[in-house]
Amino acid sequence: MAENDTPPDHLSNNPRSPHFDMDAMQRGVGIRFKGREREDVEEYCASEGWIRVAAGKAVDRHGMPVTVKLNGEVETWWRDEGETATNRSAQ
Repeated sequence: MAENDTPPDHLSNNPRSPHFDMDAMQRGVGIRFKGREREDVEEYCASEGWIRVAAGKAVDRHGMPVTVKLNGEVETWWRDEGETATNRSAQ
């Protein structure tokens, strides 16, 4: 049960990636990068402190979005538990 308490340290939304996890994607992971909640993250690694986001509408030769790696503080939480955690931290 302890493995479900926190989201994966490294997660990608690309099914071809070794860091893709369908269960985690369906449950929903909230991501806060440098204090701002982000909805556009393609991949992240919380322990290494980076996220990947799409670089505009550009795609590579395989039709996949071109991404940029941004470094900074990454916080993650399960979306289904996020409302309670957010409300507690705001008080």
